[in-house]
This record gives sequence, structure tokens and C-alpha cells, in this order.
Amino acid sequence: MTDYAANRQQILSQIQDICQRCGVATNGVNLLAVSKMQSAEVVRQMFATGQRIFAENYLQEALNKQKDLMDLPIEWHFIGQIQRNKTRDLAAHFSWVHGVDRLIIAERLSQHLTQQAVEQGSEPVPLNICIQVNIDHEQSKGGCLPEEVSDLVQQMSRLPHLVLRGLMVIPEVNHQDAFVRTRALFDSVREQHASPTQWDTLSMGMSGDFADAIAAGATMIRIGTALFGQRVKS
Repeated sequence: MTDYAANRQQILSQIQDICQRCGVATNGVNLLAVSKMQSAEVVRQMFATGQRIFAENYLQEALNKQKDLMDLPIEWHFIGQIQRNKTRDLAAHFSWVHGVDRLIIAERLSQHLTQQAVEQGSEPVPLNICIQVNIDHEQSKGGCLPEEVSDLVQQMSRLPHLVLRGLMVIPEVNHQDAFVRTRALFDSVREQHASPTQWDTLSMGMSGDFADAIAAGATMIRIGTALFGQRVKS
């Protein structure tokens, strides 16, 4: 078994153990491999272990990697900060975008999907969206404020070709209660809005805190270091 296969199996085993302790269905937690700063060859090796969903933070790096890995049926997620001039490529090359925190970004993604469908003469493939929330009100981080989420959901749910799936957070270190607060916010939105389309995803938890995230209700954990090892500084 390769190191990557062993790393992945260890995390899957940990997920199973955590879910059993918390009374959560194991198949309700998805492992998202964060492959930023990893080579296309490394991603290919991780794919060979059975991993199918990968996340990237930097658009150009991701596009280069996607070009090298076109032969693999990878589901690509974008989890980095979103600039307006990047939305065309995000709409064209990703299945999920986790960092949407402003209406203008969602509007541009929706417009690009419509335009691409017209140019290609086909029906647009819906884009899955997670709203990024600055759950701890940190000035250094992106994300909308918790009190803005309900209105954003109401506005974004009207946009064509976008499927609102849930929330994404990056809490402060050692702020495990942030996961609980995010779950409460997630549930509140589901109650306030009759049926936000497929409102089923809590993207939270990374290599150092995914156990707490799963215990609080995470359905997707974003794992980099624990899968690929420490990144080597160039």
C-alpha cells in the first residue's frame, strides 16, 4: 500500500470511528482532498487510491492541473478566495464553488453558465454552491457575516443554474464551538426558507480539527496535510 493509500485509509477509518461515537452515518461525511501546491502526478496517485473529489485554492494552478488530468473523472471543487475576473473560469471548470460570499459573485457565475450554454448550444450544467461564512467575524478572512446568510440564500436561490448546497467555514484555531454555531445557522436557514434547493452540505473541518467538525454535523471535510503530508517549501 502506498503512503497516499495508507493516509487515506487512516482518515477514512477515523471518520468511521468518529461517526460511530457520534451516532452519525459514515456515508454522510465526504472526504474532500485539498490538493493545492501538489503536482498533477501526486493527484493522479491519490486518485489511484480511490479518491475522486479534489479541491484547489488557486485558479491558475488548478486549471493547469485539470489540463494534465483530463483523462481522469475528477470532481473539482474550488475553495479559494473569488475575484470577479475569475468567475468565468470557475463556472466553466468546476463542479463546486465553496467560497461564495457576495451576491455579485453568484450573479456572475450564473450569467457565465447561461452564456456558456448558449455558446455551446446545450443545457448548462448546474454549479453547486456553498456560501462561505465568517463565523468568528475575523477581519483577516473572507466570508459573509452570519446575520447576512439568510438574505443571501433568498437572493441566490432565484439565480438560474446555481444549486445552493449549504455553508463553508474556516473557524479560528481552537474555536470548536464555531462548528456548533455553524450547524445552528445551517439548520436555521433550512427552517426559514421553505426548501432551499438541496440544502444538505456543511463544508467544515480540516486536518487538525475534522473530528470536532464531524461531531457538530459536518458533511464534507477538507483534508490536505493529513492526506498528502507536509508541503515542502521551495
